[in-house]
Amino acid sequence: MRNLLKKGNTGNDVKTLQESLGLKADGIFGAKTEIAVKLFQSKHGLAIDGLVGPSTQVMIFKESLEGMLDSEITETQHNLMYMDSDEYLSGPNVPEYLFIHHTAGRENPYKTIRSWNNDSRGRIGTEFVIGGQSIKGDTEFDGEIVKCIPDGGYAWHLGPSGSQHMHVNSVGIELNNFGYLTKHGNIYKTYTGNIVRRSQVCDLGFEFRGHRYYHKYSDAQLDALRGLILYVSRRDNIDITQGLLKWLENELPIDAFGFKTVAWSGSTKGLLTHSNVRSDKSDMSPQPNLINMLLTLRHETI
Repeated sequence: MRNLLKKGNTGNDVKTLQESLGLKADGIFGAKTEIAVKLFQSKHGLAIDGLVGPSTQVMIFKESLEGMLDSEITETQHNLMYMDSDEYLSGPNVPEYLFIHHTAGRENPYKTIRSWNNDSRGRIGTEFVIGGQSIKGDTEFDGEIVKCIPDGGYAWHLGPSGSQHMHVNSVGIELNNFGYLTKHGNIYKTYTGNIVRRSQVCDLGFEFRGHRYYHKYSDAQLDALRGLILYVSRRDNIDITQGLLKWLENELPIDAFGFKTVAWSGSTKGLLTHSNVRSDKSDMSPQPNLINMLLTLRHETI
């Protein structure tokens, strides 16, 4: 099935979608199909846009999509840009933790990886990087997944924490994102002073790590992130219902994304964010679209 189905598409993929939604399967994605998709998205806490991307497909097709999703992500991993062999450790590691980050930079995942490869900090990086949209609106790299460390390898991506074991046995996923923004009248700027389009500004409604406004994670990034979380959790047998997802069920977002001693020490395994183990980091920020996506993972099993 195609990665994205939308109004105007035709063919067997649309028929499969219509059958799953209990519609007449004529293979034409028209107004009725779009309405049915939006109703489904509304009931399941998804973005109500009528677009059937990976997140919506997972919910609609459930177990039948699992094999397809793994296949799609495996194909996506053909976007490879391995760092030099002295820029990561060959392992093998045995991942028990899955960390999500954002890198405070521009949209191009290949540039991010090149910067890691060519800097003087040593073996720094995450296994995967997901590209974003530029602050000027360009979407060339939006949602593109690039793998830069071979299976079983790892690099340092957490900084100071209470567990060497967690450093070694964790997988990192990085999203290209500028992070916090500052407001100047009606203008929002990145930490580099660049102006950000209003459509890319997320107002949390509260301050997280000293900032209220953040560069918004794009829908394409979050679709890619969701699929990648599921893929890594199954590949490495990581229980993603533990950690961040459990905290989101019982706490306010600002607390769930906050520093946790049980995360810093390595005693809580599962899905975590960099801000859970570092009080000086704001990746990831508790944006509503990210939280909504994460909550769709609550009932996923390994």
